[in-house]
Amino acid sequence: MSAGTVLAIAIPVLAVLALVAFVATARRRDGQAVADLTREARKADRSATEGGADRSEFEAEARERYAREEEPAPAATATAAPLRDPEEVGITRRQLFNRGILAAGGIAAGGLGAAVLAFLWPSGAGGFGSAIRAGRLSEITDFISANKDPFYVPEARSYLAPYPTGAVERAKQVYDDRLVPGMEAGLVALSQKCPHLGCRVPWCDTSQWFECPCHGSKYNRVGEKRGGPAPRGMDRYPILLDGDRVSIDTGALIPGPEIGINTTGQEPEGPHCV
Repeated sequence: MSAGTVLAIAIPVLAVLALVAFVATARRRDGQAVADLTREARKADRSATEGGADRSEFEAEARERYAREEEPAPAATATAAPLRDPEEVGITRRQLFNRGILAAGGIAAGGLGAAVLAFLWPSGAGGFGSAIRAGRLSEITDFISANKDPFYVPEARSYLAPYPTGAVERAKQVYDDRLVPGMEAGLVALSQKCPHLGCRVPWCDTSQWFECPCHGSKYNRVGEKRGGPAPRGMDRYPILLDGDRVSIDTGALIPGPEIGINTTGQEPEGPHCV
């Protein structure tokens, strides 16, 4: 599983867990009694009671007030509208604030999750992860013949290297069928990343091989491993042909050939760069 896939799964999960914790906290605060007194308020109330009127007078006044509250309502008010549950009447200021904070937190979490998924999700309209146009087949092959270099496509993070048509029949026995049309057209699309530890593999003009400067892995002209610690040949992409137009399907990475596969038999043509 790639790092992008792990992030695409982990970040939304963490965002959901954070939102759940936020909702639980807000609900708990929302359910607290509005009239709960703080420690300072209770202390001030005790000090005012103890330092003010005599305690007996205070208790007598409290009993009188309690008795008045227990008296039945006058006949004039008997027809008044019955008391309703506070939730039916409206919400308190604390509840309003808590729910506002909850709504803002939910919007922020949703926006963050959407932004992360949009960043990690491969684009189908262009860019890496989709079919990228490399140019015309005739122009690419002319460049390779004139410079004796592979044709580098930076948007696809890959090289277009020449594949000898005489080796196509051997290639059909070991390579993925999706690679065969490109080989029949004389090209193979190689990922620039070394399958060992991901370093970019440059082209060596003298040996006419790909040679990794990080740990010395070496690959022939068509990306088949010839030396070093790499576990396989260079990974590759299918080539899409539309008449003379060449595109590289970077959304379908195909692992490189196993160690020992050498369909072209190409040997180094000069000193190694690494």
